[in-house]
Amino acid sequence: MKQHIWLDERGRAWVGKTNTKVIEIVKDVMAYGWSPEEIHFQHPHLSLAEIHAALSYYYDNQAELDATIAEQLATYRRLRAESIANNPLRQRLVQRLVEV
Repeated sequence: MKQHIWLDERGRAWVGKTNTKVIEIVKDVMAYGWSPEEIHFQHPHLSLAEIHAALSYYYDNQAELDATIAEQLATYRRLRAESIANNPLRQRLVQRLVEV
């Protein structure tokens, strides 16, 4: 039997010999509501068997992967807010609006 999912040294799940993490496939389902067939259409380098294996791995480890996704989203939001607040162009534009 072919092994479709493997874990790297950090415990991240990867799909076969691709450069695709299981969590990326899960995010496609969450964000776009894509079926396995649509994921295959959008990412033809992934076989349907690999996609189904990734989704199976997700459902077997759902709490852990959902927590990882939540952490990634929180980090994104924090970094985005910091980037916006520290953006020199934005600061100049706000200052000009105040002066008007």
